[in-house]
Amino acid sequence: MIDRTLLREQPDFFISAVKRKDPEFPAEKLIELDQQVRKIQSHVEELRAERNSLAKAGKSGVTQELRSRSIELGKELKRQEEALEETETLFRDLYLFCPNLPAQELPDGGKEANFVVREVGVKPHFSFAPKTHVELGEALGWLDFAAAARMTKSHFALYRGKGVMLQYALSMLMLSTARSFGYEPVLPPYLINEQALEGASNFPRFRQEVFAIEKDGLFLTPTAEVNLANLYRDTIIEADDLPVRLTALTSCFRREAGGYGASERGLIRIHQFDKVELFSLTKPEDSPSEQERMLSCAESILKKLGLHYRVVLLAAQDCSFASTKTYDIEVWMPGQNEYKEVSSISNCADFQARRCATRYREKAGEKTQLVHTLNGSSLALPRLFVALLESGQQADGSIVLPPVLKEIIISA
Repeated sequence: MIDRTLLREQPDFFISAVKRKDPEFPAEKLIELDQQVRKIQSHVEELRAERNSLAKAGKSGVTQELRSRSIELGKELKRQEEALEETETLFRDLYLFCPNLPAQELPDGGKEANFVVREVGVKPHFSFAPKTHVELGEALGWLDFAAAARMTKSHFALYRGKGVMLQYALSMLMLSTARSFGYEPVLPPYLINEQALEGASNFPRFRQEVFAIEKDGLFLTPTAEVNLANLYRDTIIEADDLPVRLTALTSCFRREAGGYGASERGLIRIHQFDKVELFSLTKPEDSPSEQERMLSCAESILKKLGLHYRVVLLAAQDCSFASTKTYDIEVWMPGQNEYKEVSSISNCADFQARRCATRYREKAGEKTQLVHTLNGSSLALPRLFVALLESGQQADGSIVLPPVLKEIIISA
């Protein structure tokens, strides 16, 4: 969540910044509710102070006037406390839907305003019409979507044989690369509670996209970002221990409530997928350079795989809810004839840390400050799988894999 003092001390800046990210968000209403909360809170404090004064006066003897005022005061105080609770609830409900403010340097607008920072490598060219990963994977026996649908439902995937080994090889390549950049591996539970999802800023806004285990009040994690964001919840970190860098390979589960288009068949958009997540906690002044470092980690994997990709700086309205600045890495997929995102590298500043009460202090006894959090996919496995199949395909339907993976797959 954003800093509440912005509503009070810089309301015009707050309104304009929020509108850059989400033109429909009622920023003025949030400011109004905050003002109402403070007004009622002030009145409640005045009534409580008067109640204390009456109590002291009563020690010298209770008069009828004192008794009458005390009864009247008690009723008024109860009404105002109820009004305060109701208004605070209205404020908090809207406050949790308020997006993070976009960085000043971001382009205004939505997807159409995204800026391509750089392109790396060249698009593969074929002497034949390239096939999709669905055609290639099913013909090779690496993918079986029909079996997945029989045992679960549509938009799930089942990998077989060398398809499984390719997944594992990619996973190990990503984890080893993350470790070389100083990220500590973490293996978290796949089930998480509501407080964790609220802390990472998935709830309440994206509740409809998460699979729920209602009987136990738990949820399937939509991304390991949620787990890692909560690892230091309600914790004070010593400054000397920053930055903290974490990585996790987990399955991720999403309803993808927006639906599935024709261009998102096969592995492009599915309900369950594996992903290696990068997560950092830093001092505020270090988060910009940490984001560039995280981006380099993700890019290094694509360079090892020899895939053509581009880095895109997202415009204000295309940034995720919690992010103040995001780079997307998009890989070229010949069978789709388009770029698809395989990673988002986001700086969330203190947005998640404020929700999770994750702080640090320079020295013992000094005032604590909120950390900055950053997250990124490194990388989403299904789409990387797609890019490798479609980029490495041969005329006879076989796949030539990059040398960094080939030895692992062949020996399987």
